[in-house]
Amino acid sequence: MGTHKDLDIWKLSVELVVRIYDVTRSFPNEELYGLTSQMRRAAVSVPSNIAEGAARRHNGEYVQFLYIALGSLAELETQVIIVQRLRYLPADTAIFEFIEHIRKKLIAFIKYVRALSSPKLLNRSTRKRLNP
Repeated sequence: MGTHKDLDIWKLSVELVVRIYDVTRSFPNEELYGLTSQMRRAAVSVPSNIAEGAARRHNGEYVQFLYIALGSLAELETQVIIVQRLRYLPADTAIFEFIEHIRKKLIAFIKYVRALSSPKLLNRSTRKRLNP
């Protein structure tokens, strides 16, 4: 197994950080220490927690950090809704679809890591891939 840098979910969440930084550059200066900062921190928290969890020794700890990443993603989604209502961001932005894409992949990855801790949860095809 590789490092967190090999995970698609980590790569996608790093791309989300870049997109959030790009989007928040156009926010009013008065939001620099408000929504701009909060959104950037929430976005950075997603790949950071995936990385920190991957560095842990036990899958249970890994899953805990993945759930923290999922929580940060929900926090970011809420902040995107707020900035849209404030008209800092167009309503038709693709950021929601990207966040939802990451959420689905993250939930699937959480299930996968949890299953690694409990072989009974693994289906036959997954067990074959893990133990060729």
